[in-house]
Amino acid sequence: MLSFIFPGQGSQYAGMGKDLAENFDVARRTFEEADEALEFRLSALCFAGPEDDLRLTENTQPAILAASVAALRVLQQERDMAPDFVAGHSLGEFSALVSAGGMDFADALRTVRRRGRFMQQAVPVGEGAMAAIIGLDAAEVESVCLAAAGPEIVSPANFNSPGQVVIAGHAAAVARAMELAKQKGAKRALPLPVSAPFHCALMAPAGKELDEVLSGLNFKALRIPVVTNVEACPNDQSERIRELLVAQVSAPVRWQESVEFMAEQGVKRFIEIGPGKVLSGLVKRIAKNVEIGNLEDSAGLQKI
Repeated sequence: MLSFIFPGQGSQYAGMGKDLAENFDVARRTFEEADEALEFRLSALCFAGPEDDLRLTENTQPAILAASVAALRVLQQERDMAPDFVAGHSLGEFSALVSAGGMDFADALRTVRRRGRFMQQAVPVGEGAMAAIIGLDAAEVESVCLAAAGPEIVSPANFNSPGQVVIAGHAAAVARAMELAKQKGAKRALPLPVSAPFHCALMAPAGKELDEVLSGLNFKALRIPVVTNVEACPNDQSERIRELLVAQVSAPVRWQESVEFMAEQGVKRFIEIGPGKVLSGLVKRIAKNVEIGNLEDSAGLQKI
């Protein structure tokens, strides 16, 4: 069995998608479609940066989506592959929905641009933070967050792989949780260079705004089950897409459980489609005896 997986924020880099656009018409046309949908040259930002502009959440999200869908279309054109499941990490769930036929590419681009803006505006810059806790299990991190929160919010935001949990919340509460995690035996507690505390209760206002945008969209039947971040199990009902995407903004990304579920169902091959190899690294730590591929350029395609 086969799964296509799609990366989220943090995987972006200037130059992503450029090789595919230069070598495959279908990729070039995908970036042209993105430029048209957003009414600005997203392609130029993907291919050449500058990095500072690419790091702005409202740019990062459509940029990664466009690079991922361009790579997906190259794979579909050049290889005869039908995945049994698709999944994406946070923003990557939109790429997964496009690949499964549930969401129109142009709609997804416009939506994630606004999603990025809503998430950025939900918490004033400097008030929120995120950190990676390395070396504690999920239950230990949850108890650390409960102890550190006090009157503020701090909670697990990404259950990424065994011994790697990202937390998010008010900056002071995150700092307290980092100290407490080290006292409890964490190997490391690393602050992350992000502009907002994603996937925690502080993102609730962004969820409400996203819900309004999604209410105006027409979701289509899902051709492939999407293993969702919120439930870590497959959704094949188009009428549930909206509620799951809204919940995802302020709920933790259950990536480890999602990969474990797919492996338990018999998935033996995961292909990461889009920029970077972040998810490939996580899958290696979660599932043993699986084959992992990565498609972000022509060289990657040759190995698939």
